[in-house]
Amino acid sequence: MRVLIVEDDDAMASALVAAVGSAGLDATRVSRGADALLKHREHDAILLDLGLPDMDGLEVLRKLRQVTLAPILILTARDDERSVVLGLRSGADDYLVKPVKLVELLARIEAVARRAIRAGGAEPHRFRVGEVSIDLDRRVAAVGDRELNLTATEYELLALLARHAGSVVTREQILDALWGDAFVASSRSLDVHLTGLRSKLKLPGFIINVRGVGYRLEGPAQGGQRP
Repeated sequence: MRVLIVEDDDAMASALVAAVGSAGLDATRVSRGADALLKHREHDAILLDLGLPDMDGLEVLRKLRQVTLAPILILTARDDERSVVLGLRSGADDYLVKPVKLVELLARIEAVARRAIRAGGAEPHRFRVGEVSIDLDRRVAAVGDRELNLTATEYELLALLARHAGSVVTREQILDALWGDAFVASSRSLDVHLTGLRSKLKLPGFIINVRGVGYRLEGPAQGGQRP
């Protein structure tokens, strides 16, 4: 498991990296919230301090929750009830107050990781949403028997929406998945690729614009393993 440690105190960060590494986990440390937003996609779990130099940890948490389902554990000196409630309501999977015992820390990481694995499940090789089929192994998509000539970004966009067919995918989630940073990437780029994808699909009403939120494919996805 790859664990991202977001901690600005060098001594505390070194102790956490050593502790996580001693359990056989791969630990990476960053000291700023902005770095956490850039690197979260490379990790399976996140340890997040709330007292960061560039932005409040709760704001980092809220932004992370817009773009990732990875387990996030708050590890902070803030032990007041209000901070705990805010952290959990903002999307944290667990809340630990410093100083924390190594055994407890590792147990909490393992617990949230197990929950994430159970919730995830295996991804099918193919999706079908209405007339549209997507083969993840061959990286091709088709409308009926008509194979679509998609760019790499158009394909990734369609596959992302298909994985969540029937549900809204926010613009932030799309920007993060396709460009790696929802808060730096250009929304205009998304609009251009979305227009191209719609033009090639030729299915009016298939990609629904949920104003001010994101996009949704109409109809539930049907996925299955390759026979």
